[in-house]
Amino acid sequence: MTDVVDSDELLRRIQRARACAHEELLAWRARSADLARADAGRADDARDARTRGIAYEAVLKVLDEIVTPGRSAAPH
Repeated sequence: MTDVVDSDELLRRIQRARACAHEELLAWRARSADLARADAGRADDARDARTRGIAYEAVLKVLDEIVTPGRSAAPH
């Protein structure tokens, strides 16, 4: 990462990362829902999928805040 990039390229990279995080969030939510409907023996897998979904949700919120400051701000 020694290349210098301009702000437009940096924004494009952040937007691509945001899109990727959104896709992963949806995939892990779907996997969690599928595993939750499966037998009780898959409870650990369902919990792991939920945890991964929460992690991607956090990443998505951070990237959203970078791209659009204040958009995800919670009301006080």
